[in-house]
This record gives sequence, C-alpha cells and structure tokens, in this order.
Amino acid sequence: MKIAASLAAAAAILAIASPASAQFAKPEDAVKYRQGSLFVMAQHFGRIGAMVNGRVPYDAKAAADNAEVVADMAKLPWTGFGPGTDKASSPTRAKPEVWSEQIKFKDHADKMQGETQKLLAAAKTNNLDNLKAAFGPTANSCKACHDAFRKE
Repeated sequence: MKIAASLAAAAAILAIASPASAQFAKPEDAVKYRQGSLFVMAQHFGRIGAMVNGRVPYDAKAAADNAEVVADMAKLPWTGFGPGTDKASSPTRAKPEVWSEQIKFKDHADKMQGETQKLLAAAKTNNLDNLKAAFGPTANSCKACHDAFRKE
C-alpha cells in the first residue's frame, strides 16, 4: 500500500515538473485543462465567499473542505499556459501578456497560491472572523491577476 502511494506521488510530481508540451497532446488540451482547473477552483472559492458574505450559514467543515480544494487547485492551471497555448484554436480570455510578461504572470500565480494557503490555514481554525480576514486578500490576488492577464 505504501509503495503504491509512493509511486502515485512520484508520478504526480513528475507530471507537475514536466513541461506543458509533454503533458498535453495539443495546445487546445492545455487550454481546457487550465480552464477546468480555474473553474473548479472558482466554484469552491465561491462557496467560501457565500459564507463570508452571509449568503449561506457558516459551516466550519464545509469552509475547510472547500479551502482545501481551492488550495490544491491553485497549483494546477499554470502548466496549461505553456508555449504555444496562446495560439490554440480554443476560445480563451487570456491576454497576450500572459506570454509576453511571464515573470509578472508567475509572480501573480505565486502570490495567489500563497494566499490560498493562508485561506486554508484560516479555514482550519474553525473561526469565521479568521476566514473573513483571509478571504479578502485571496480574492484580491485573484482579481489582480485577472485585471492584468484576463480579457473580460
């Protein structure tokens, strides 16, 4: 059992570390992957937002579960922005600056991933005030990247 888990973990690490061109058969697959990752992340982030904004009752377990998904998903979409994916025939809202300003784009991605980890830590405290305090900076990190790198 431990060997199987170790092999699965090693395969996941190799998949993450491999270049996007090795992961996707065609650029359109990479676009679908990143869009799917971001969609799932947004759905779970929205569930936390509904609690933070009082639209649904606060549920500490649901908040922690959703924050876990958000933090995990925040690691995934970036390989889907690899070379050539800017020329994919799939519709995309990514601006050309994703590829022309890669250092800035990576900085935004890194900041968002850091904020999602803080959100997860806050969610695990089972305290709505802590969750609210971490939600705003996480949302702002998403918005900053969207403002710079996403067409509306």
